[in-house]
Amino acid sequence: MVRCCVLYHSLDTFLAAAALDTMRRYVTWIDIALVANDAFVPLLFELILAPDSIEQLRAAAVGCVLAILQKRMVPRQKVALLRSLPVSRVFADPNLVIKVPYLVTGYAAEVLECCKKLGFTDIDSSTPVELLEEALPSVFYVMQESEEVELGNVVEFLSDYVITMRTPLQKQAVYLGHILEFIRVQICYDPAHRNNLDILDRIGREEEDQMGERRKDLLVLFCSICRLAPDVTQLFIQNLLIRALSSSEASVEEVEATFTLFYRLGETVNEEAMRTGSGLLRELVQMLLSSQFPCLSHRMVALIYLETVMRFMKFVQDNPQYIPYVLAAFLDQRGIHHPNLNVSRRAGYLFMRAVKLMKSKFVPYLDMILRGLQDTITQFTTSDWCSKNLECSVSEDGSQIFEAIGLLIGMEDVSPEKQSDYVAAFLRPLCQKLNEVLLDSKAQGLEESSAKVLTLQQIIMALNALSKGFNARLATSICPAIGIMFKQALSEVLEILIAFPNIKILRNKITSFIHRMVDILGGSIFPCLPVVLKQLLMESEPKDMVDFLVLVNQLISKFSTSVEGILEEIFPAIATRLIVILSKDAFPSGPGCNTEEVRELQELQRILYTFLHLMANHNLSSVFLAPNCRGYLDALMQLLLLAACSHKDVLLRKLCVQIFMKLIKDWCTNCNVDDKVPGFRSFIIEKFATDCCLYSVLDKSFEFHDANTLLLFGEIVLAQKVMYEKLGSDFIIHFVSKGLQAARCPHELTEQYYQKLQANDIKALKSFYQLLVENLRQQQNGSLVFR
Repeated sequence: MVRCCVLYHSLDTFLAAAALDTMRRYVTWIDIALVANDAFVPLLFELILAPDSIEQLRAAAVGCVLAILQKRMVPRQKVALLRSLPVSRVFADPNLVIKVPYLVTGYAAEVLECCKKLGFTDIDSSTPVELLEEALPSVFYVMQESEEVELGNVVEFLSDYVITMRTPLQKQAVYLGHILEFIRVQICYDPAHRNNLDILDRIGREEEDQMGERRKDLLVLFCSICRLAPDVTQLFIQNLLIRALSSSEASVEEVEATFTLFYRLGETVNEEAMRTGSGLLRELVQMLLSSQFPCLSHRMVALIYLETVMRFMKFVQDNPQYIPYVLAAFLDQRGIHHPNLNVSRRAGYLFMRAVKLMKSKFVPYLDMILRGLQDTITQFTTSDWCSKNLECSVSEDGSQIFEAIGLLIGMEDVSPEKQSDYVAAFLRPLCQKLNEVLLDSKAQGLEESSAKVLTLQQIIMALNALSKGFNARLATSICPAIGIMFKQALSEVLEILIAFPNIKILRNKITSFIHRMVDILGGSIFPCLPVVLKQLLMESEPKDMVDFLVLVNQLISKFSTSVEGILEEIFPAIATRLIVILSKDAFPSGPGCNTEEVRELQELQRILYTFLHLMANHNLSSVFLAPNCRGYLDALMQLLLLAACSHKDVLLRKLCVQIFMKLIKDWCTNCNVDDKVPGFRSFIIEKFATDCCLYSVLDKSFEFHDANTLLLFGEIVLAQKVMYEKLGSDFIIHFVSKGLQAARCPHELTEQYYQKLQANDIKALKSFYQLLVENLRQQQNGSLVFR
């Protein structure tokens, strides 16, 4: 092989390269001494180092050297091998380094691996660290100048190198600076796509996605350096900020990369350092907030700038002197007044988050904030919305500005008189615009996809968002005028529901607004409820019924027995629809049955049992017995029993058992003749007691090793105790004769069960009943052994 290479490397380049490639393939499994010797190594490096060497031969020689470098061996032998190779002659020639980048990075990676395994101890008067430091300048040169080396390999090597550091020395700090600059260069966008990224068209989105993927490992590496050497990183960021501010030729891509790194720096700063602004952080944040950076008109730069401001809000929280700078950043052309709609909406969302974090400290600036937002609010109520206006994220629909305003106005530090004036100033134009659009829609009709629907939707969302700053105490006691204004706004919103009940997008937004009004108006909302509930009940699709029941559940939770009369009116309509929708055949099983329609029915079923549970536990079981509701009782009990015995959702089964327990307590007495509901006692004894409390737990699907199933089992045992206390001997006689004895339970265990049931130790009863059930299961398998 050696002779072939010597004879033919100048005569037949192809043959010599093929010989070297063949040799490379054998290196991994032959004795390393056969190739790492005085015959092969000088020849290989002669081919690499010779200025007139043909590229094909040089590449083949590099492949062989890499194979030798990557040969598996014990670390000390590997270090000796690495020192024996004349790689330093390659490092001495920058022009050659560029031609063999894989040799440079491969050698450095192997040296680093030895450092990781051996540490930094002396090995034969030398250390692998010295070899690494000799290679690093060439590695950095390759990183900057060569486009051949794969980015992933370089990042992996650099990450491993950073991990080996503990406290960086001065020379290592210089190396970290090179790595930081490499990261900055690599995360810069291609200027060719600048306009695409600004308007975010298809090409821009693709470029964003690709860069997001490219940046992942690079930014992880950056964060590692931030944690290892915060002073080095902060100084690097400071220089980038100074360069961006001082250079008239700073590009969009460079400024965006600078803010991206600054943002990531914020992720690594601990709470104490963030609060005090340790190191250069205070200067960096001050530069960020007080300076007018170039390129902020570009969507991409503006977005990352605002995110960075938000990232350092906790510093501002403990340094309130910077609040005016923060407000300026959010409220001027850098933020909410930015010409790009995406930036403006995002700024509104981030401003809302900032208000939630610092609302008490923002109150002194309330007048200034409201003045700064006045034109934005005016534009919101005068715009004719179209789908283009709504292309932002769902969480950034423009209403967040109103939420921020509401949160600030609702602070106790603001006087009730000012609160009332502020609310009126924002509610009045919103309601006026709503009425204008509604009148026009009534006259000309309303299509679900029309701009008018979008306009009404935005106004309702703004009203909803504004209300989030107020609670019932403020709106009904401290400043009743606010409650009156919101009640009037609710009446006007309900006009939309009355006029156009079938437009689902409006119906959903109105329902959400009603939820908020229930919270802040309290009992004063009662006069509006009949209209609300009647209109919402006009639709009977499963999803609509879910939304309706969620609202009713809120009313029950908040007002308890005060809604009894309202429930008696609406319960027949609810029961009629749900009994039909949730029939036994409503839930097909088998392949292909997990459809959207079936999932909606399952959600409706869950909400129904939550509704019945709330009624039972808020002393509203009398509603079931009202003259106009009683006819639905039997069908509902059958649905409840079926769910309690066999529903796949164990927690829902637990809910149904709890409903039965509460109804037993409410409707049954120790004396049979005084029961409120004729036939209910028999139903519980003959159906619920045996089917749910015995047969369902005997089934092998009832898994005692499951935590949720154990919770259900505890409720089933408790239900037996309740039945014994309320139904007495009627229950125990039937349960023993038709249940336990039918399951062939031995007489002595039946007697023990009765004794445990009479005692007041529910834990002992639960433990015994679990043992009884497990033994009955074994008996069914023919292997019962009682002890």
